Amino acid sequence: MFADYSWSELGSIFAMQGFAGLVLFSVFVLMALGLAIIFGQMGVINMAHGEFMILGAYVTYLTSNFFQAAAPALMPISFFIAMVLAFFASGALGMLVEMALIRFLYKRPLDTLLATWGLSLILQQTYRTIFGAREVGVTLPDWMMGSLPLTDLVEIPINGLIVMAITLAITMAVALVMFRSRFGAQIRAVVQNRPMAGAVGIDTEKVDRFTFGLGCGIAGVAGSAFTMIGSTGPSSGQLYIVDTFLVVVFGGATSLIGTVASAFTISQAQSTMEFFLSGSMAKVLTLLTVVAILMLRPQGLFTLKVRR
Repeated sequence: MFADYSWSELGSIFAMQGFAGLVLFSVFVLMALGLAIIFGQMGVINMAHGEFMILGAYVTYLTSNFFQAAAPALMPISFFIAMVLAFFASGALGMLVEMALIRFLYKRPLDTLLATWGLSLILQQTYRTIFGAREVGVTLPDWMMGSLPLTDLVEIPINGLIVMAITLAITMAVALVMFRSRFGAQIRAVVQNRPMAGAVGIDTEKVDRFTFGLGCGIAGVAGSAFTMIGSTGPSSGQLYIVDTFLVVVFGGATSLIGTVASAFTISQAQSTMEFFLSGSMAKVLTLLTVVAILMLRPQGLFTLKVRR
């Protein structure tokens, strides 16, 4: 497999695939952070998580078109405005879904799986009706285009660097919310002992609603980042939902650190193996490795001890 390449070529290949893996890692982290909050903190299997991501992508697409037509002078900052709008749009839809559907299904994981899978199909058809079946692309500001030469053989896309910077900022913001804010303390209190949290005056229903909305809002931001590296279609979110669940379960459903570590491991493995093998074979080998590790450590890489 490596015999056809020189040492310098292998070094360049691993550098390029490593960076491609970091971009994939960024999308995985943004998707998995939202899912870890919903699944890990609330125990809800949200099969429509990919569609919340695609809502953020479509909001970014609409915002880009609006600025192109109505305010071209603001195009250099249009993406960041779109990202904020994507967060609030996906978060608001998530809160509405929690209030109208999810709150009746807590502690019934199979029911939430079926209900959110049905919601996923509904949202896909809604996107197909509004935007059409064809994939659409977002026009990025000129300063986000191009690449930076690292060596004679390796170039780094600027939009990839921006995606990683956004991921780092969102990850730090989520960590601050979860571990340094009153709301984060309430979330952790509800996870560890819901009856006692309610007894001390925490509105557990409100915490659930805002937690679900936060997870969906982060998925919307992932959708904005996704538009920088791929085109958007009604069913694009389904391409990432399985990998995202794999990341969350492998890292430990209640651990944000585990989610980040798992996303890095899986994305780097897939990116490197896809160059030397087929994409499907890379996914198969990655999945088999993760399954083997989970057989030895079913709780995932990192765990949070909670009181039941």
